Amino acid sequence: MRIRILQIILMISFFMFACQAKTEKKYAEKSNEIQVDSVDLAIFNSLNRVIANLPFDSLPIGDQIIEIGKLFLQTPYGGGTLDKNKNEELVINLHQLDCTTYLENVLALSKSFTKPASKISDFSNNLKKVRYRDGELTNYNSRLHYFTDWIFNNSKKGIVADLTQKIGGEIYDKKINFMSTHVSAYPALVANDSLVDKIKETELLINSRKRYYIPEIRIESIESKIKDGDLIAITSKIKGLDVSHTGIAIHLNDRLHLIHASSKQKKVVISDLSLAEMLLKNKFQTGIIVTRVILND
Repeated sequence: MRIRILQIILMISFFMFACQAKTEKKYAEKSNEIQVDSVDLAIFNSLNRVIANLPFDSLPIGDQIIEIGKLFLQTPYGGGTLDKNKNEELVINLHQLDCTTYLENVLALSKSFTKPASKISDFSNNLKKVRYRDGELTNYNSRLHYFTDWIFNNSKKGIVADLTQKIGGEIYDKKINFMSTHVSAYPALVANDSLVDKIKETELLINSRKRYYIPEIRIESIESKIKDGDLIAITSKIKGLDVSHTGIAIHLNDRLHLIHASSKQKKVVISDLSLAEMLLKNKFQTGIIVTRVILND
């Protein structure tokens, strides 16, 4: 009950901050090149206070992911939030989330809240480490645009472990080239066509790796091997694209569901349908890739 009350309080705070954002002039807090506006700083501070009232340190990492993920329920969906700046910079946006930024923010917050009195600088450093290749923000191409590349690089950094092959995954044999063949969909590539060659190099690297997935018809049979808090990437039928959606695994009534930022429902929700049923009803999705967060410093 106490956790639920804290979630309600935080939810109310989100909506208050969202309303304020429409009427108040935003400001930037700059420290060690960190830029965060008043809305997102207030949300971060609220999250900090909520976590301080939970037995957070005693929870397994998967449960930590779930508790933080739930705190964002009802947060509005916002697409393209990382692509609104002329130059690549670390975007901190806790009041609008798409499926990938939702996962990244939850993961970065879970890493930050392992320390007492977490600071916005802790969070921003963890977010940069998760979002960018080898944790280094240099330019547009340093961002991990393809989610299978995101998994590979964050596995190399010791942040997550790809479990897909271990739990019965099959080879995911698909040529990945969506970005280089749909340049017009990416403002940065339109503005600077020299970036396209670097994207093509990244696609070649992705295509040189072995990848695994669980086909949609087999998801129900392996649900028990997936833990609450595991990160789920949903593979796509769209030509050239590896992953079309992401979310967090949660078991409800003995079935595996998904906490995710839904573009259809325009907010962060827990799926009404089980994950297996979700995919079987979607003609553009083929299966899942499963990764587990690793608790480390």
